[in-house]
Amino acid sequence: MSIYPDMSVQDRAEQPYMGITASVTMGDFSPLTDRMPEILERLAGQGVEPAGPPFFRYRLIDMERQLEVEGGVPVATPVTVDGLSADVLPAGRYVVTTFTGHPDRLITVTADLLSWADDQGLTFEQHNEPQGHLWACRLEIYETDPADEPDMYRWTTTLAFKLAD
Repeated sequence: MSIYPDMSVQDRAEQPYMGITASVTMGDFSPLTDRMPEILERLAGQGVEPAGPPFFRYRLIDMERQLEVEGGVPVATPVTVDGLSADVLPAGRYVVTTFTGHPDRLITVTADLLSWADDQGLTFEQHNEPQGHLWACRLEIYETDPADEPDMYRWTTTLAFKLAD
């Protein structure tokens, strides 16, 4: 049984975003986290307001070796910005939960979300490749702005993983 009572299946609309992609390891996300402010600065330089909080989109996961992860910021409409790519989070049904606490606990929260979905008989839109698990859309959405709340134990993060249709 889940200790996160707000786990649910939600319909999410398509969402355009701007971002960057990095290869990271579970022990070192700095190639991505260090560049997240750059995304916001580049968008602000073009007069583009975020349409929601920033996120990490896990594309390819091999927990033992490497992960391909995008750092993104939702936008109302994609624009051309040097150094950023435009993409869209797909519409569909997602398993969603929200967690308040230090981001280093997200591995446990993720395991609980995956277990809850399995208990419900739900299937994610992902498949195995030789280099790891390829996901259609697996998100960590950072609801708390670190500039407003420096205490990481008070940060709120939403997880949203796309289900197979």
